[in-house]
Amino acid sequence: MFEFKKTGQQQKNRFLLRAVVAGLFALACFGILISRLWVLQVDRHEGLAARADSNRIAVVPVPPRRGEIVDRNGEVLARNYLSYTLEVVPARAGNLDELFSELNPIVHLSATDQRRFRRRVAESGKYASVVLRNNLNETEAAWFAAHSFRFAGVELRARWVREYPQGKSAAHVVGYTGRISEPDVVALDESGQLGNYRGTDVIGKKGIEKTWETALHGKTGLQEVEVTARGKPVRVLHHVDPIPGANLVLSLDMGLQRVAEEAFKDFRGALVAIEPATGDVLAFVSQPSFDPNFFIDGIDIENWRQLNESPDHPLINRPVYGTYPIGSTYKPFVALAALELNKRRATDRINDPGYFEFGGQKFRNSGSTVFGALDMHRALVVSSDTYFYSLGPEIGVNPLHDFMKPFGFGQLTGIDIEGEKRGILPSTEWKRNAYKNRDQQRWYAGETISVAVGQGYNAFTLLQLAQATSVLANDGVYMKPHLVRALENARTGEQKLTVSEPSYTIPLKKENLQVVKRALADVTLVGTARQAFVGAPYLAAGKTGTAQVYSLRGSKYRASAIDERLRDHALFMAYAPTINPKIAVAVIVENAGWGGSVAAPIARKVFDAWLLRDQKTGQKPLADISRKPLNPNMSDTQEIDASPGVSQ
Repeated sequence: MFEFKKTGQQQKNRFLLRAVVAGLFALACFGILISRLWVLQVDRHEGLAARADSNRIAVVPVPPRRGEIVDRNGEVLARNYLSYTLEVVPARAGNLDELFSELNPIVHLSATDQRRFRRRVAESGKYASVVLRNNLNETEAAWFAAHSFRFAGVELRARWVREYPQGKSAAHVVGYTGRISEPDVVALDESGQLGNYRGTDVIGKKGIEKTWETALHGKTGLQEVEVTARGKPVRVLHHVDPIPGANLVLSLDMGLQRVAEEAFKDFRGALVAIEPATGDVLAFVSQPSFDPNFFIDGIDIENWRQLNESPDHPLINRPVYGTYPIGSTYKPFVALAALELNKRRATDRINDPGYFEFGGQKFRNSGSTVFGALDMHRALVVSSDTYFYSLGPEIGVNPLHDFMKPFGFGQLTGIDIEGEKRGILPSTEWKRNAYKNRDQQRWYAGETISVAVGQGYNAFTLLQLAQATSVLANDGVYMKPHLVRALENARTGEQKLTVSEPSYTIPLKKENLQVVKRALADVTLVGTARQAFVGAPYLAAGKTGTAQVYSLRGSKYRASAIDERLRDHALFMAYAPTINPKIAVAVIVENAGWGGSVAAPIARKVFDAWLLRDQKTGQKPLADISRKPLNPNMSDTQEIDASPGVSQ
């Protein structure tokens, strides 16, 4: 009996123990569950809620509309139009060959489209949305929309597409846009702008499109869209409008631009026209040109080969990238340097026997022309090399360098377009830094002689010559040259000028300026440019020039005996009218020879188009100035022989 009670008690105790253990286990489980619920619902609530929303809510970037580019009169140079595109996520689309085969009856896909798509997939990856076909017409878009359920990973979208209605005209100024490449992504990431380009697949590649990319692009907006588990949109929860890019109002006048471009005909070369009072670039020509529309969706191989392999180099922006010795167009500035530095008076007469002898070597005039005794005025009008050869050693290379620098020679002008070269304004310091050989670092006095006539080591861009001419016309007031005149708010239309004040003023004596300016005026009246300006109802001031492409090494120059691309360049710099100048121009025509017969007539056409444009409306021309020689010692009958034998 006792044993039975003992056994029963043990079973009871064992049951109680088990119950307690089970209860403790259950409590522990509930504790773990409660603590986990605490962590999930309290500690990690915000993070998990955000993750849940991210599964439910898709954040879609809304790319802004790119700003347009217009000239000073509102003529459009770059604009946008809405286009349908077909985009594919390759990872979801399956076999591409089968996809192309099924799509072709609905949306035509050329071999070029398919080849370009495969290349983009290789660049972007299988999980990125890649454009398969651009510019679908309305019929194609409607047909695909009706059959879209058959094509997984393929979407019809509308996007803004860039267009350049002027074609080749001013192409080097405007530039073009292109697809964002890997280097572009790296650059955007380093500058902290990558987030602003989500949803955007193009970026400025050349010209104004590149330089003013930040202003043109605008600010990307976004949409928060509620989606199903399969990613189908349900409703828009939140929307932030994109801010469109600013419109750019250029200083160019497209009417003048076309006149200048047509004046070159089949010649290669460049022209820059500037308004001296403002620094506005009125015309900016680089010939030959190209059509930027080729680059919008990626240029095809054949067109790229033609542009890239052409011996005429149409892709080079000649006014800012090409550097040239500017020949006799440098002489007005050398004459002004001599006057300002008190190295020679304007009335001092120098004998020109046709050559200048220095160190046992003779430096000859072009064509060995003999001018006899002449002062500074006549030396500029007839373009006597001997007169300016003699100025070289008197001034010295370093003082000449220091005087020319503020005019912009050998300096970056800071114009608002990419690719500008500095060029070379020689000095003894420059030569020490340019050469490693100690003997080559030494500056020789004879080298200054060539520099004084715009040859030798001198290498300037045409923009620098045009800017220096503008500063001279503006009596030393330096207005920064610019292509973008104003930024226009796309929403309000409010405009903000980019340049409104002078950068600085070069201190020049008025009487010295008058000496040089009177001589330049007589160049167009009785000098080397007189034929180009016959009958002009305004008075222009200018200087012709010829620049050697290669050294003659003492032999006589005969254009017909050498390769066309080794012949001299023709140059001309000028401004008009002489009182209150409205326009300054620099022209270079490559391998064309004599500046007076080739480059000056181009400038004349530009001047006529700009200064006489009001005659079409019956108004008086802007400049109605008597065309008589300004040198009181020179009569109308004492015209200068402007044959090719005369130095320019």
